[in-house]
Amino acid sequence: MMDTLLAYVPALAHTQRGHPESHERMLSLMPALERYGVLADLSLVEPMLASPEMLERVHVPALVARIQQVAAQGGGVLDLGDTYAVSQSYELARMAAGAVSGMVEQIVGGTAVNGLALVRPPGHHAESKRVSGFCLFNNVAVAARHAQAVGGVRRIMIVDFDVHHGNGTQEIFYGDDTVLFVSMHLYLPRLFYPGTGALRETGQGVGEGYTVNVPLPAFVGDVGYGRILQEIIYPKARTFQPELILVSAGFDAHWQDPLAMAGLSLRGYAEMCRQLVNMADELCNGRILFVLEGGYHHQVLTFGILNLAHALLHHDQILDPLGAMTENEQDITPLVHQLQKHHLLK
Repeated sequence: MMDTLLAYVPALAHTQRGHPESHERMLSLMPALERYGVLADLSLVEPMLASPEMLERVHVPALVARIQQVAAQGGGVLDLGDTYAVSQSYELARMAAGAVSGMVEQIVGGTAVNGLALVRPPGHHAESKRVSGFCLFNNVAVAARHAQAVGGVRRIMIVDFDVHHGNGTQEIFYGDDTVLFVSMHLYLPRLFYPGTGALRETGQGVGEGYTVNVPLPAFVGDVGYGRILQEIIYPKARTFQPELILVSAGFDAHWQDPLAMAGLSLRGYAEMCRQLVNMADELCNGRILFVLEGGYHHQVLTFGILNLAHALLHHDQILDPLGAMTENEQDITPLVHQLQKHHLLK
């Protein structure tokens, strides 16, 4: 049996006091994997640094140079206030993107079957020309282009289940028919970051139809997310026939996360991850890589990652010490029917 890869890039120095996206969210992950007997079944990889050439496949050179310059000057604020750099941030962000790209190389090269990248800074809000939402370089996008450049892969599917829309990933691939981008996210325009990801945003030019946005109301819960996977994402994936699946895995859709209100439980997250692993097993020889994005309730993140590792290893265990939310789940039947009609899935 081929390996399940694990990369761990906690970026300890890339931390701003009081900021929710800090190294502290990473500290319990490896000890939990070890304590629950999972770490021994994973193959730990040594992260590589993404080269400027790799970064510039998705980001303009001016953006790469700006992040390098701000870091060289000791750090500072990179956008309107929530995305920061410290003196080590440029190298650490290169390491995050490089770790994901190196894992993709092994997976498409056949020396590993799947993997989990526990890396930061996160990436899915980083666009081709600007940083945003705590993100410097778009780790998943860099890895997707790397797979196409050196791995002989053409069709890549990116699934984003972070509670925030992956605006950066969407912008990078919006005119591309070789990358199918699917984002499930809380959508409350003008009220919830980043405010993009409407159902009508479906791509442009040859990329028309290769962006699928699932704009969710608050308190969707486990049933709603499960329906989206089975009734929208699975049919779209079967039509697209990806050769590799990359997942922007944010654990901030949990009902206890302090930054959102999507209503998922840990069990719901685990079932969603299992469905995606099964999708990869069916469509692309199991080739799937989960890349950490958000997740700001530390216990949720710890058990979410533990359950995800079990899913990648095809273990039966699911741990959910927090249970389900107390609010009633929203019925998303009208949204499902609207999406099916819009994307010609029925």
